[in-house]
Amino acid sequence: MNMKYWLPRSFMTFKEGYSFKHLYGDVIAGITVAIIALPLAMAFAIASGVSPEKGLFTAIVAGFIISFLGGSRFQIGGPTGAFVVVLYAVILKHGYDGLVIATFLAGILLLLMGIFKLGNIIKYIPYPVTVGFTTGIALIIFSSQMKDFFGLPIEKMPAEFTEQWAIYAYEIVHVNFFALFIGLTSFLILIKLRHYFPRVPAPIVVIVLSSMLVYLFGLPVETIGSKFGELPSMLPEPHLPAFSMEKIRAVFPDAITIALLGAIESLLSCVVADGMTGDRHHSNKELIAQGIANVGAVLFGGIAATGAIARTATNIKSGAHSPLSGIIHALMLLVFMFLFSKLIVHIPLSALAAILIVVAWNMSEFQHFKAIALKSERNDSIVLLMTFFLTVLIDLNTGVQTGIMLAALLFIKRMIDVTGIEDKRKGFGVSFASEDDEVEENDTNAITCKIVPPEVEVYEINGPFFFGVADRLKNVMDVLKDPPKVFILRMRHVPMVDATGLHALEEFFDSCHKQGTFLVLSGVNEKIKHKMKRLDFDQKIGVDNITDNIDMALTRAHYLLDFKG
Repeated sequence: MNMKYWLPRSFMTFKEGYSFKHLYGDVIAGITVAIIALPLAMAFAIASGVSPEKGLFTAIVAGFIISFLGGSRFQIGGPTGAFVVVLYAVILKHGYDGLVIATFLAGILLLLMGIFKLGNIIKYIPYPVTVGFTTGIALIIFSSQMKDFFGLPIEKMPAEFTEQWAIYAYEIVHVNFFALFIGLTSFLILIKLRHYFPRVPAPIVVIVLSSMLVYLFGLPVETIGSKFGELPSMLPEPHLPAFSMEKIRAVFPDAITIALLGAIESLLSCVVADGMTGDRHHSNKELIAQGIANVGAVLFGGIAATGAIARTATNIKSGAHSPLSGIIHALMLLVFMFLFSKLIVHIPLSALAAILIVVAWNMSEFQHFKAIALKSERNDSIVLLMTFFLTVLIDLNTGVQTGIMLAALLFIKRMIDVTGIEDKRKGFGVSFASEDDEVEENDTNAITCKIVPPEVEVYEINGPFFFGVADRLKNVMDVLKDPPKVFILRMRHVPMVDATGLHALEEFFDSCHKQGTFLVLSGVNEKIKHKMKRLDFDQKIGVDNITDNIDMALTRAHYLLDFKG
């Protein structure tokens, strides 16, 4: 067994070179992220139906393990908004004990997924499905926060979206205007600070100001202390959950959902981090760390955890260099809990609700949702909307499963329509092969018949460019020893591109742009051009860089070489 393959990124930090400057960046980033994570961890815990300290326990234990054992240099782990809907439903059905068993099992599943190297398979979930359930989760989080935002006296909130709004309509006459004032003021402060002072930790500013307001004026609003009592100042002793076969059978479907959602969310966070830094995460190491982290979190009285995209991005922007920043973030949260547990109880729930409303909007991917729903082709729109509505109106399990199944069925239909019936079946896959090594007989447009400058690389896609093969495009630049000055991507044999394919093209363009490489598309058919125009991709890449044939592409390459030279 190759031990280096499984070695966590934190173990390799000092081997790769580490200086005092790097340490300073990690310390500053760790403290910054901890300040932001403190209110979010409590808010996500409360929204999930548990007491706020369980969110802190999760952020400390899981955050430490994910950074210490993970496959990403910058990943920050903890409770996230993606889990709120699932965890709340599990607690309503099975109680906190059931959630502990479900999360423990999910951790084992994530561990096995990493050991059996299933990390790459997660990438093949269609993009419309991901956007559909993410936007659905965001809407449900927004819906669940109306109770605390308006200060409504509702003892127990249902998990179902429609039932929540039925209760709101009935209880709206009992709105607490003090709570509403705090919620609205907190919301406006969050928006304004983010717009004018993006480096200021807005959630901390909001909870400090709102807590002072409630404490000094004795406002009659619900706070963490009035609802949950005193908070502990230290981690509890670890203990195993009370397992039983009956309980395991009851929560196992939920465990699968938690594991899949944790895998998707954590690897998406890693991909975002890679895009921001040019780093390359190790997906299987990350899944192993996520599995151990979820087991560890519930042993210490926490809830499910995964990679947090917003906190990971903040970690990078704050100057992080290594996983040590994530470890420091977890340790600082422990310090905050020890020092400030007596003050945290004064935080009003309406302020935390305002924070989660902003989080819901940020995770909604509204622009991508609108683009796919209104501008993409009908099949992608159907998958997106079906996933979204089933997630909101029924549950996440049904939404994701139906979305993936529908995407698969529509893909089969696509392949039948595009490929047709032939005696010898060809063109069902997409291959990326350098044409320099390929002799295309009787083809006057073959690259072997053309004069290609040494600074230009020419690759070709053969076949439909859809979600199942879009990820291969990301690895093309890694095959090349040195990035070329111009990269020509031939698409003359590409009859269709779906939303995931276009998203991969956009990411590939960004990758080329970062390395100083011009991307030129050749042989793009009118249907694909029209789709690119609808989604404004033609403006991003440049209309002149989308050409009809290889001769025009080479002419454009010569122009760009002269321009760049």
